[in-house]
Formats: sequence, structure tokens, C-alpha cells
Amino acid sequence: MSLTGMTIQAQGLPTDGPLTIRPMLQQLGERLLNGKTGSIVAINPENGEIICLATNTPQGSDVRQAIGKPQAPGSTFKTAQALTLLSEGFVTPDTKMECNSGITDGNIKVGCHKHRSPLNLKDALAQSCNTWFIVNFGSMINDDFMYETKEEAITNWRSYMQSMGLGGPMHIDIPGEQGGLLAGADYLNRRYKEGWDGKTIWWAGMGQGDVTCTPLQLCNLAVTIANRGWYYVPHIHKDTKNQRYLTKRQTKVAKEAYPPVIEGMRLAVEQGTATSIKTTYPICGKTGTIENPGVDHSAFIAFAPMNNPKIAIAVYIEHGGFGADLAAPIAGLIIEQYLKGRLSDTSEAKATRIEKKKN
Repeated sequence: MSLTGMTIQAQGLPTDGPLTIRPMLQQLGERLLNGKTGSIVAINPENGEIICLATNTPQGSDVRQAIGKPQAPGSTFKTAQALTLLSEGFVTPDTKMECNSGITDGNIKVGCHKHRSPLNLKDALAQSCNTWFIVNFGSMINDDFMYETKEEAITNWRSYMQSMGLGGPMHIDIPGEQGGLLAGADYLNRRYKEGWDGKTIWWAGMGQGDVTCTPLQLCNLAVTIANRGWYYVPHIHKDTKNQRYLTKRQTKVAKEAYPPVIEGMRLAVEQGTATSIKTTYPICGKTGTIENPGVDHSAFIAFAPMNNPKIAIAVYIEHGGFGADLAAPIAGLIIEQYLKGRLSDTSEAKATRIEKKKN
């Protein structure tokens, strides 16, 4: 079953042949984006099929909002940071860090919301602790025992991120895809001509600063976590014979890094920043709140169920506020529609409230 020609054309999606899009998800996604600027991308982790690609802008639907507009990922990026830090052996699941509403170092201050302290890795993910991630990331880049130079450290870090589908186009089967930014040694040497180190780029540790991703890439990141280390290049044409979309790709992340990160994402929904979408079926998720001029952007990545994932999703709403305010509830509704086949009466009422909310 494919979308109507009108909907396909409105979204700017391909029209040559049947698509992998699920109409029930697409229709709900478009409804939830009413009056907002943003996108919803959902993928079947088992095969890389894009099952929802809903977008909206002040000018109407535009697929480039999801695949061609890289923006700061915010705290959703902490999942990739945790996987990298664990894989490099720089932290363990038990690594704890103090955080008292953020951290100040000289004239640099990075805030954090109030939460208990100290936190280990899974709690730092669940509570989205900025301090835990920026300090550990900065310390990794500055570690002159593990790496001969900071250039070697950042190059190694970047290779992990690229293996998760971040930093460059994945070459999906839709025109207009853009790659985004992952700070590399050459880029940093050009930008910070007076020198740089791990502290200079602290903000990348929490998904701000010298890092940008598309919602499509963030959804694929969720896919790699759901699959514990592999993915297929996302695609929208059904029954493709192109080997690019049929070849399983492995991340560089160590296998043992996935369980604690998944546990942290589960904890985020159970008792952390995403409790608004707590359900009887286990969702693993990570909120993101992206600072920018005006109201913050709202982002969320997730997959479900935890141990038999059928859907991975990324929601990015410009000026939507905290990640838990808008992106997470939207993702929860899409997941419910897909796994249950319909929304409960309570969820339908929530969908109506979100539909009426305009940014």
C-alpha cells in the first residue's frame, strides 16, 4: 500500500514505484506536525525501510527538512558519545561524576538542570547530565596517554561517529540529502587558529557547537543502537534490488558498549527526562533540547520494543521547547500507532492537543 499521489508530491518524496512508507504513520505524523516546523522520521530497524517521513515548514511540507537541513542534535547525541567513550575504554558503566547545576571552569560555564549527584553512565543518560558528557569527552580529547596528539584523538572519535552514519550523506534513495558537521582535526585547526583542545570543543560533548546532524541521521543512530551495532542504509523504495540498501553495515562500537547505553535510554523513559511516554511496552529513548536564539528546539530519538525492536524514530521540532515537551510525546504516539495499530482514547486526546499546538 502506498501513499496517495497528492501526499507524496506534497512531501517531495519520490513517485517512481511503491514506497516503504506506512500510510497510517504518515497521516498521523503530518497531523501532529500541523502548525509546526519540523520532521518525523521512522525506520524499520530490521531492514532499513523508512516507514514514516513527515515534514512541515511555514511554506508546507518539504522533505529537505528531514534529510537536507543539518542542525545541532542536542542531548540525543549523548548516546553516540557514550558508545564511543565506552568503546575506547575511557569510561565504564560505573564512572561517576559530580554535577551541581552545571560546571564552571574559568570564564566558561555550562549549565545543567537539577538532578541528584553524582551520576553513573546510565543515570547520566537518563537525566541528560551535561557535565558528565562534556567533561568526559573533553578529557578523552586531551588524553596524551591514550593518544599521541589531540588530532589523533579527535580523528579517532570522528571515525566512531561516521561508523554510526553521522557526519556525511548516507546516500539514501531520495535526492537532496545533506551530511552535516563532525568536527575533525583539519576543521578545528582552521576554525581555532590560536589553538584548541578538549575544553575548546566541550559543547560537542552534549551535541552543540561543532556538530550537526539531520533528523534522518538521528533516526539511523537510533537504529544502530536498537540493532546493537548494525544498520542498513535507509531507503524508501520497496523491494529494492540495489545492494547499497541490502548490505548490512557494522558500526565501530564495541558490542559490550550497547547494553549500558540501552539501559540508560530505557531508564530515561522509566524515571528520567522522558517519563511522559512511559508505557506497558518498553521504549528506549533520549531527549534533546537544543539551545538557539528564541525558544529551544525539541528533539527525541527512540526505539521499541527494547529487546525486539520494530521501530526506530527521530522527531525534531524547531522552537518546540524541551525535548520532553513536544518531540517525545509525538514519538510516543507514532510508536503506539505502529505497534498497536491504533491510538488509545487517551492517546487520541493527546494527539488532538498536539495537533492544535502551534509554534
